[in-house]
Amino acid sequence: MAKAKIGIIVGSTRIGRFAETPAKWIAGLADKRDDIEVEILDLLNYPMHFFGEERTTTAQTETAERWKKKLREFDGYIFTVAEYNHGPTAVLKNAIDLGEFVHKPVGFVGYGGVGGARAVEQLRLIFVEMSAASVKTGVHIAFQEYLSVIKGEKKLDDYAHLNEAATNQLDQLVWWANALKAARAA
Repeated sequence: MAKAKIGIIVGSTRIGRFAETPAKWIAGLADKRDDIEVEILDLLNYPMHFFGEERTTTAQTETAERWKKKLREFDGYIFTVAEYNHGPTAVLKNAIDLGEFVHKPVGFVGYGGVGGARAVEQLRLIFVEMSAASVKTGVHIAFQEYLSVIKGEKKLDDYAHLNEAATNQLDQLVWWANALKAARAA
């Protein structure tokens, strides 16, 4: 069977963001497997208009179309999810609204006060409406873990429970990616 192709989406564009760290970490874990191929997609490279905005420039519209085209290459997705004010970033929500995720699995690596859990739960509800399948296992980087990584005291690899959750999530993504790919082809 062909490798499941998974897009890892860096879900924040803020200055000083942490989102690249978990994206690279989970990509590194996936790279050690023979059943999955990953590519990191950074929303900084896709500066899109807000969904439904009238003042959209041609360049923003073209970027949104380039975003959709890129998403079509993948069998599933992992999102890094920063939690601000108990929700995901606006740029991530907008990228989801402008994207196409129908009948594909999604997973989440959240971070923040409670590991991004509140933002992730909101996104799970949104993806139901987009006809996507959210995998059961989420990866939640708690604030204490986040701080130790930011300070350079530890790396995400140092946390056994995060590695275990990431492995379980990748297992589930591969299973769902293969099952839904077969269903889409039928």
